[in-house]
Amino acid sequence: MLHKGILGQDRKRGDRVGKQRDLYKGLKRAKDQLNEVFERPEQSVVVHYSCESFYDRGNNPTSPRVTSLAIRNLDSGQTRSFSIHLIAERKGLLNQIDQHYDELELEMLNEFFDAARERRQFLWLHWNMRDANYGFEALENRARALGGQAVSIPEERRYDLSRILVAIYGTGYIGHPRLENLMTKNHVTARDFLNGAQEAAAFENKEFVKLHQSTLRKVDILANLAGRAHADDLQTNASWMDKHGRSLKAAIEWFKEHWLVQAASVVIVLGAALYKWWPAVSEWIH
Repeated sequence: MLHKGILGQDRKRGDRVGKQRDLYKGLKRAKDQLNEVFERPEQSVVVHYSCESFYDRGNNPTSPRVTSLAIRNLDSGQTRSFSIHLIAERKGLLNQIDQHYDELELEMLNEFFDAARERRQFLWLHWNMRDANYGFEALENRARALGGQAVSIPEERRYDLSRILVAIYGTGYIGHPRLENLMTKNHVTARDFLNGAQEAAAFENKEFVKLHQSTLRKVDILANLAGRAHADDLQTNASWMDKHGRSLKAAIEWFKEHWLVQAASVVIVLGAALYKWWPAVSEWIH
C-alpha cells in the first residue's frame, strides 16, 4: 500500500510538472511568435474580414457571404482593402448589389487571393480566423464555391493574436468580448468598429460602406494591440503572477522533480556551512 501511495504521489507530481512545462512552452512560443512578426514587419501582415452572420442561418446550406477584407502591412501601415461595394462602384452596380451578389463577391475574393498569393510567405496575424466557419478555410471554400481560385496560406505562417495573448497573459487576462474590452482597457477608440452582431445587422441593411470601414478599423486595432503586447506595454487584467508565474512554477516543479539537483543543493549547503564553521569545529576536536 505504501508503495502504491508513493507511485501515486510520483504520478501526480509528474502530471503537475508536465502541465507547468506545457504552459511555459506555450508562453515561450507565443512570445517567440510575436518577436518573429515584428522582427521583419515588412513581411508581416494583419488580416481581417467581415461576412454575413454564420449564426441563425436556419436551413440555408450555403456558407456565409463575405462582404469585405483588409490586409495591413505591419511595417508601412499600408492597407489593401477588398469590398463588394468597391467592385460594384467600378461596375456601376451600386444600386443593384443584392441582384449581383455572387458576381461581385467572386471578383472581390479573386482580387484578395491574388494579393494573398503575392504574400503567401509572409506572416499573417489575425484574430480567431481558425476554421471553416470563420477563417482562412472559410474564405477558400467561399471562393471555390463561387467558381474562383483560392490560395492556401501555410498554417505555420498564420498567427492567431487572440490565442497568443491568452498564452502570454493567461485565460483571465481580459473579460469577454475580449477584443472590445482590450480596446477599452487600452483607450483605443471604437470609431467605425462594429462587433459581430452589428456587422450581421449592417449586412442585412445593405450598409456595405460601414462594413468596409469596420474591417479597415479592425486591422488597425489588431496591429496596435499586437505592437503593445510585443513592447510589453499592453494593459490587461493579468497580475504579475499571471504573466510570470508560469515560468517560476515550471522552474520550481522541475527543481522538485529532479532529486539529483536537490541532493546536490543539500551537499552545497552543507559544504558551505562546514567551510564557514570549520575553524571552530577543528579547535573543538583538538
